[in-house]
This record gives sequence, structure tokens and C-alpha cells, in this order.
Amino acid sequence: MSYERDNIRRMAGYTPGEQPQNPDAVKLNTNENPYPPSPAVMRALAETPADALRRYPSPTSAAFRRAAARQHGVEPEQIVATNGGDELLRLAITTFVNPGSPVGVAEPSYSLYPVLAGIHGSPVVRVALGEDWRPTPDFAERMNRERVPLTFLVNPHAPSGTLLDPDAIATLARSLAGVLVIDEAYVDFVDPSHGHDVIALIRRHDNLLILRTLSKGYSLAGIRFGYGIGAPGLIEPIAAKTRDSYSVDAVAERLAVAALEDQAYATSTWEAVRGERARLASRLEGLGLSCAASESNFLLARVPEGFAGGASAVYRYLRDQGIFVRYFDQPRLRESLRITVGTPEQNDTLLRALARMNR
Repeated sequence: MSYERDNIRRMAGYTPGEQPQNPDAVKLNTNENPYPPSPAVMRALAETPADALRRYPSPTSAAFRRAAARQHGVEPEQIVATNGGDELLRLAITTFVNPGSPVGVAEPSYSLYPVLAGIHGSPVVRVALGEDWRPTPDFAERMNRERVPLTFLVNPHAPSGTLLDPDAIATLARSLAGVLVIDEAYVDFVDPSHGHDVIALIRRHDNLLILRTLSKGYSLAGIRFGYGIGAPGLIEPIAAKTRDSYSVDAVAERLAVAALEDQAYATSTWEAVRGERARLASRLEGLGLSCAASESNFLLARVPEGFAGGASAVYRYLRDQGIFVRYFDQPRLRESLRITVGTPEQNDTLLRALARMNR
């Protein structure tokens, strides 16, 4: 006998990237920062007192909210800390979507969005992105037509790495009737020459909720720490009503504050990733794998059919060699591999393996 709710029984769960157990594996499949956390983070971990484990943590993550507010030029009331960015996604649905009302997503995108909608009992309105991996001109109109109260958009886009500029996001926020969540999980890797800043838009758009995470840019995927930035009218019901009690643990908050306050170290890793991103893209192009222009810490590389049997075959071969990349068996992505930008040594190992296949 099954005790599941009907919608849970019908849905499929999220499929995470593979976590190889071999410590010598070249892991380029889950978009982690290839460089270690800041030394300040490691000191904060070593100096964590025993009482931080014995006692409950701050129910509001006050220290982190103050640090994040200083970093982004907003008020602490405009910040909410969450157990990873994924918790904020779930909280946004719980807070702003009535059960049975639809959730809007761009297609293709982060595959957790429809899973969270399914858990909530919400249908998913999918609007295909254009050939340039950006929303089409009728994107907001189609969401409004379906009475979508909440739309998710990851920027830079995953899995292409394409960046949507703030003016385009402002147009979407102004046009949508519901809440727009901009998932900026990868924004730290955007080239600073673009002057990209979406946070400034929350002063003009009270329906704009921005997701940030310390998993990627700050090398802290293991502690699951994310946060939201938005107008107080969006943040308050999440922070005071729908967020779990003590959802962010005391150690994670200490480390998150230390990471956020060491911007010099964090930016040095972002610069290193950007440099390797450009080199890796150029070398892949030289092998015949064309890459979408990326502002993230990964590349979407299109594998020609004549290259060693195509993307699926290349994925399997690399896996057998202990090199893990991501393959998506879905429309528009079946001919491509998503490759996390690793260290120079990891990237060279990948490139040598691909060169052997192409002989």
C-alpha cells in the first residue's frame, strides 16, 4: 500500500549530478568552485566554540543578514538566509503560490524548479527560450496569460551560461503580474567589465526576488548556505512565516559571514575561473566542440555527431576515464555536454582525453 499523496506518486524526483567516490576523479559535473574556501573560513571553522554546537543558532541569522546587507548596499530586512539556495526556491513557492496554481519556468533550465512545483501540487508553465538562450519577447505575456503567480529564471542561464542584462530583467519584472525570482547562483563569475547589477532593481520592482548562494562563488557547497534579496514585502513573510525554525545552523552561518567578508580572496578565485573559462572554451573550439558564450563557471559544449559518436558516447567514455561531466538527455541539450571549469590541471586532463578520442 502506498501512503504518498497523489501528486507525489505521479512525479519524478530531482536527479543530482554524480558524486564520484574516487578521490582522483576529475569532477567537472556539478559546477563547484575548483579552488578551496578562503583561509578566513577555515580559521572561523577551527575557532568555532563548543557552545556554538550545544545551543540553537540565531533564529534569524542576524549576523549574516547584517554582513550581506553591508556587502550589497541594502538593509538587513531585505535579506533572508536559507539552507542553500534550493530552500529559497521552495520557500518562494510555499509563500507566493496557492496549491494548484501554476509555476512558470524557462525551458531548458534548472531541473529542480518543476520538481518543487510538483511537490507543491502546482502545474508547470514552460516557455521555451530563444535560440540565443534568452527569453523571447512574449515570455511575460505567456506567463500572465496562464495566470502564473511565480516565475523562475536563472541568470546567468543554466546550462548555457548566457547572461541576461539588467534592462531585460527590469522589463520582465515590470511586465509580469506575479513574483519574478532571479536565480543568481552563478553571478559571481560574470566578467566585471559588464557592470552587471540586478540588486539595484529591487528598489524599483517590489516583485523581484534575487537568489544568491555561497555554494559556487565562495567554495562552500558543502555547508548549504544561500540567501534571498528583495523588497521587505517579499522577504518578511518568508523570514517570519514560512521559513523553517533554525534552518541555518550556527557553524554554517559563521563560515558564511567569514566568506562574505573576505572579498579579496573570493574575487581572486572568480578571476582564475574566468581565465580558465576562456582558455578551455578556446581549446574545445579547436577540437571542434563549439561553446555557448558563458558568463558562468561552466561551458555548454556542442559535440558534433561525427566526434567519437556524439555527446552521449563522449560522456560515457570520459566517465570510464574517471572524468565526470554532465549530459542531459532532453530536447536542445542531447548534442551537448555541460563542463564545469576546473583547475588548469583538471581542464588539461579533460582536453587530453578529448584529443585522444578525436584522433
